[in-house]
Amino acid sequence: MRHFGGAESAGPAPGTGVGRKGLKKNALGLFSSVAMGLASTGPAYSLAATLGIIVAGIGLQAPIVTMLAFIPMLLVAYAFRELNASNADCGTTFTWATRAFGPRTGWMGGWGLIVANIVAMVNLAEIAGVYSFRLVGLDELGENRLWTTVAGIVWLAVLTTVCYVGIEVSAAVQRWLLCLEVLMLIVFAVAALVRVYTSPPATAIHVSASWFNPFEVSSAKALTSGVLAGVFIYWGWDTAFSVNEETVDSTRIPGRAAVMSVVLLLITYGLVSTSAQAFAGVGTSGIGLGNPGNSDDVFSGLGDAVFGSNDMGLALSRLLILMVLTSALASAQTTILPLARTVFSMAVHKAVPARFARIHRRFLTPTWGTIGMGAASIALLVLLTSFSQNIVADSIDSVGLAIAFQYGLTGFACLWYHRKNLTRSARDLVFKGVFPGLGGLIMLLLFVYATFVVYANPEYGTTSVDLPLIGPTGGVTVLGLGALLIGLLLMPVVTRGHAVALRLQRNLLPRRLPSHAAVDSASRYLPADNGSGVGGDWYDVIPLSGTRVGLVVGDVRGHGLRAAATMGQLRTGVRVLARLDLAPDELLSRLDDLVEQSAHEGGTGAGPGQPRPGLGVSCLYAVYDPVSGKCRLARAGDSVLTVVVPHRGVVDCPELPPGPPLGIGGPPYQSTDLELPPGSLIALFTGGLLQTADSGEAGLAQLSQVLAGDRTSLEELCDSVVATLLPGAVDVDATLLVARTRLLDRNQFAQWALAPDPAAVATIRSAVGKQLGDWGLDDLAFTTELIVSELATNAIRYAGGGPIQVRLIRDRTLICEVSDTGHTTPNLRHAASDDEGGRGLFIIAQMTHHWGTRYTPTGKTIWTEQDLQPGEGP
Repeated sequence: MRHFGGAESAGPAPGTGVGRKGLKKNALGLFSSVAMGLASTGPAYSLAATLGIIVAGIGLQAPIVTMLAFIPMLLVAYAFRELNASNADCGTTFTWATRAFGPRTGWMGGWGLIVANIVAMVNLAEIAGVYSFRLVGLDELGENRLWTTVAGIVWLAVLTTVCYVGIEVSAAVQRWLLCLEVLMLIVFAVAALVRVYTSPPATAIHVSASWFNPFEVSSAKALTSGVLAGVFIYWGWDTAFSVNEETVDSTRIPGRAAVMSVVLLLITYGLVSTSAQAFAGVGTSGIGLGNPGNSDDVFSGLGDAVFGSNDMGLALSRLLILMVLTSALASAQTTILPLARTVFSMAVHKAVPARFARIHRRFLTPTWGTIGMGAASIALLVLLTSFSQNIVADSIDSVGLAIAFQYGLTGFACLWYHRKNLTRSARDLVFKGVFPGLGGLIMLLLFVYATFVVYANPEYGTTSVDLPLIGPTGGVTVLGLGALLIGLLLMPVVTRGHAVALRLQRNLLPRRLPSHAAVDSASRYLPADNGSGVGGDWYDVIPLSGTRVGLVVGDVRGHGLRAAATMGQLRTGVRVLARLDLAPDELLSRLDDLVEQSAHEGGTGAGPGQPRPGLGVSCLYAVYDPVSGKCRLARAGDSVLTVVVPHRGVVDCPELPPGPPLGIGGPPYQSTDLELPPGSLIALFTGGLLQTADSGEAGLAQLSQVLAGDRTSLEELCDSVVATLLPGAVDVDATLLVARTRLLDRNQFAQWALAPDPAAVATIRSAVGKQLGDWGLDDLAFTTELIVSELATNAIRYAGGGPIQVRLIRDRTLICEVSDTGHTTPNLRHAASDDEGGRGLFIIAQMTHHWGTRYTPTGKTIWTEQDLQPGEGP
């Protein structure tokens, strides 16, 4: 398949963790990451578009308000850093909120980011169009909505292409644009301050300490509005996290780059806002920053005034215009990057259509994510400008609401995600708890106050809407909340698949593990925390004949409904085959046939080169006998078993005979026997339990350490294992089944060797009757003697003269077993009136609750179970 100019598109991303989605790894270093973070904020453009608004609402305290917005940004940056350190996923807020609060909240976090970025790109494209004409002296065209829209569309197409052809090209462009932008900002700030103290204009005022006193602000409402506008000018540093999977040392470099970006922005904004205010003043006319005519662009008028009208001044003025243009372009480009990667990650996690998870085979960039989001931005630009320029203006202000929502959610996600680790150290408490929590709280307060107090005022902004039951409401609130509510309406549709798959998976797994004489058991199942995560892991504890028990864990490849349904089929198949008392190797062989048959029947939809669904299943099946203390087991795939010897605390990972995954084909499965002393702890688990460890060996070492220190109940032990090995992110399903073995007390069973002589039947009947009397089960003596007599007689008649063994087991039922060397299974049938035989087994079936046959290495065992009255059990 070929897409977009003949370039062959890769298939869906191969995994959901860092480095496994197919993006280009190690493409960015620290400098490039810092450049991405700074450029995405568009310092020059942000100041040009926001400083006038802040001054109009705050007055002389604009510099400190600009700097105060740094505080929640820094707090939230620490939340991003800590979340990224534990799970470097390019989906950022979407992925982390999903892991912390579930797929619905995660979807809203991703939607908030999408809304903010698309609306911001529309505004950036329009600004780029205006400044493109101003740069070449075509100011009239810069005032024409049609031509600025056309120029904006062209710039969006160009920038989308740059982002599409590779992250390294994008980084190189950003480095050059950022260097030009920062250089011009420094030149402007220094020149303005020099003019203030050497040849000041009439508007100039000297810098005062009161400018940096927030208590001088006239009201809390004004302060809140100013800080919210300040949040907008800092927004964008999180691009360093959106490209984390393409960054060297993806768990640490993005965090450093983000914190450095925020600090550098603080210095830049503090310097430029102070120098601009000192030079232009806060007047409402001329070049004054309070002039409403300059509120959307304070640099256009300041350039000529600061640099003068000589040739050098004109050149610097043009460079200042170029600076705002390049700032807008750089910010637009670095807005496409996180937008495309967020949508890409959401597609990988099945939160949006899967086609957005495709990457370009050569460029290693998101194909549909990049081009699709560029096209969506162009469409929104055309749509909004075709309605009203006022709507465009209010949509820009509404971006602040989406930003506050996204950042606040990330802060709370960090706090909740790491809640179990906050007491480990003071550093964890501060950087994973206090800072993110405060950042999220500040963002929440800003969001609520701005939405319902500031922006809801119909006189705020340029538009208002008369809402039913509410009345006139500011257009900024309507647009901001309306955009988020659209995501809320879409959420049930896009998260339904995950919810259905999770519900199906939960219903197919055991609701509770049965109590059993052979083992005490406990389990944990952790579905992956992303939208695609519900997969095919399963576990089971299966009661078998003779008080034996079957223990099984398995893992079906893939995610979603198909994997969950396949898991249900296989779990049912294992239970059916286990009840046939098959040996572990034979059970896996039969299960392998079932997997292959099901895969062929359901594989018509698989594309060329794609594996059929259900193939490659891993499974570990063990049968423990509490009479002998032996455990026989076999494995398919890479399943691992750990055993803890009681009292000594020695952890062992027995070397099991290798077996191919189910449905793949290969050498036959093999069983092996383990001697397990009473009280041994065995742990069966899927590979997902070790997913956060640096390697499989490191994960096993962590697991062994927890198991070796076991002095608790099995439920508490499972909690300790999960808390240690999976403290946060669960990228794939994880299953753990632990069991502590027991041996039956000697007074719970009795066994006899029987000579193959019909005369011995009377002897065994007497011995059985006496044993039942000792157990206080005299009411079962007649039926049990009849059962033993019939089974022993059949063994003597048909088994060929080999040794015969009789065993009684008193458990929750009374179990009678007769073993011989024959290999012929008796068949239950209705005897005709003239038949001379065939009635004995029919009578036995009527007198027992269950009966069956299992094969042994030396022959077979026929067993029966009779129900006991309450109080007659052990």
